[in-house]
Amino acid sequence: MSEPVFDLTIIWAGIIAFGVIMYVLMDGFDLGLGVLFPFAPSEDARDVMMNSVAPVWDGNETWLILGGAGLLAAFPLVYAVFLPALYIGVFLLLAGLIFRGIAFEFRFKARTSKYLWNWSFAIGSTVAAFAQGAVVGAYIQGFNVENMAYVGGALDWLTPFTVLTGLGLVAGYALLGATWLILKSEGDIQNWAFKITPYLLIAVLVIFAIISIWTPFVDAFVAERWFSGISYIWLFPVLTLLSAVWLIRALYQRRDGTPFVATMSMFIFTYLGLLASKFPYVVPPNYTLWDAASAHESQLFLLLGLLFVIPIVLVYTAWTYWVFRGKVTADVGYH
Repeated sequence: MSEPVFDLTIIWAGIIAFGVIMYVLMDGFDLGLGVLFPFAPSEDARDVMMNSVAPVWDGNETWLILGGAGLLAAFPLVYAVFLPALYIGVFLLLAGLIFRGIAFEFRFKARTSKYLWNWSFAIGSTVAAFAQGAVVGAYIQGFNVENMAYVGGALDWLTPFTVLTGLGLVAGYALLGATWLILKSEGDIQNWAFKITPYLLIAVLVIFAIISIWTPFVDAFVAERWFSGISYIWLFPVLTLLSAVWLIRALYQRRDGTPFVATMSMFIFTYLGLLASKFPYVVPPNYTLWDAASAHESQLFLLLGLLFVIPIVLVYTAWTYWVFRGKVTADVGYH
């Protein structure tokens, strides 16, 4: 029997990696607005923050569904290990997203109970962001697996390291939300966003510096990959820092759109650095992409459908953001 022409496992890994970073970038800024919600200078500012993402927030979560469904289809071992290991973390993530979603629908209609939906939006967004960061930390530190089954405890994922990665993503999403607000608002609200962004950037850089120093002590494989001679992998933190410099420069020049693009660039290069650090392990510390993959025939069948769906999602997403481009005010969504 001849070998397949294409390694579908690598193709699927690329598709899922793309879906994950699209979700992080698309849903990250509206979760970040939720993190910032309690600190907004006024109720009008909160109205602007909510109006700026109201047309796009639910579409942003399409990437979470796409990535999750693709992961189940292409890498069933990941589901078999991750869900038992991360039940509580995944529950917190979904509960946070539900609270955030309910707040969107009810806050616009509420009168006397508006403050309750403000807190629902803020707490739901913060919990969801923290849970996502903690899951990333759990992936970095690895899982206790025997015979392709998780044998650890329900709270093994919750460690000081994963708490730090959770807080890091909360700060990162808040930075993404602040730069989105710079892009979509004007006047006093935009000035407030310009004011808080440098502090959020400092917080993100400090937390991620600590994570970067800590990670080699958590995972020996990462330590070997980073410190076994000069490697291309060092390019990613350099590009991340250059993106931070780009962001600082854009803030100094009072640019509207550049801070948001620079922040997305920071996320992308950090994400690529994480992938390069762990490749090819998808269930660390022992199982690679090929160990976790489904049958070649299953991958091919599902790939044909997904290659039809992804362009539609991309076109729909681009069209939505184009239609709802422009600045936002408290009383009118777009003008």
